[in-house]
Amino acid sequence: MLEHGGNLHQASQQYSIALADWLDLSTGINPHGYPVPDIPAAAWQRLPETNQQLEDIAAEYYGAQHLLTTAGSQAAIQTLPRLRATCRVSFLGPMYAEHAHAWRQQGHHVSELLHLPETSELASIDVLILCNPNNPTARLISPETLLTWHQALAQHGGWLIVDEAFMDTTPEHSLAAYSHLPGLIILRSLGKFFGLAGARVGFLLAEPGLLRSVADILGPWPITGPARIVAQAALADVNWQQQNRARLLNESQQLAALLQESGLGALNGCALFQWLKPDHAEDWHTQLASQGIWTRHFPAQQGLRIGLPTTAGWDKLRQVLQALAIG
Repeated sequence: MLEHGGNLHQASQQYSIALADWLDLSTGINPHGYPVPDIPAAAWQRLPETNQQLEDIAAEYYGAQHLLTTAGSQAAIQTLPRLRATCRVSFLGPMYAEHAHAWRQQGHHVSELLHLPETSELASIDVLILCNPNNPTARLISPETLLTWHQALAQHGGWLIVDEAFMDTTPEHSLAAYSHLPGLIILRSLGKFFGLAGARVGFLLAEPGLLRSVADILGPWPITGPARIVAQAALADVNWQQQNRARLLNESQQLAALLQESGLGALNGCALFQWLKPDHAEDWHTQLASQGIWTRHFPAQQGLRIGLPTTAGWDKLRQVLQALAIG
């Protein structure tokens, strides 16, 4: 199992701080998550409905022609490598580690690219995988560049897989509208922007033939009935979406300014987290943890990813950062 943010039980035991006393900034999940509606009792008693209502609303929200509901992005991440014979896979690193892990587990030849590839380089790649905005560095690549890469890959039957888990606040950069093109595969999720990570709802956007192949592997009822109800409400709530886009973008700027004032200095960021590479990143991670603030440390890059605090958590974060900066 790979390491992920949100592992508060481990942090609680390591630092002897009760779970309730932690401020968890390690996940990049919206701290102002969508308010879950009441769930009818029938949703727990019946198998999930197979109507297309959720899928139709999701397709409208993303601007996609075709999509498949999955148990979060993880279900798609683990399934896609099973659809190709052994091939050459490159991922644009550093990025969310589950992608490379899943392709390696299926025996593919996986390598990491640490630069934006020239079009000529794509002739030797069968599958190119990236996160946009990137997790954890928040790098954002333009749709025009990505479509050029897709065209080059598609010429020899290659795939471009784009994980857009953090795209909801910048929908103008999404490739969802082009996801019907052969060889272009988009992953979306309700976990980050909607703050519904526990519901485990994701969507795979691609051409119909590929979606059918994934659906055959996943089988019936990929998500629960209650999760379908919550997802449908969230995707249809345009007012909540608009208000939260503005709120998150504003709070992200506040977080970047606070980190700058404290001597950490955000290197890059998106609406839901800031990425920084301070001197002695591990020491900062440890010192913050000793005060009950959990961040995500990336040892290989000597970087920290710091998400947005809850409304009540801003004062604690500010006080701890100021004290550490003075110390």
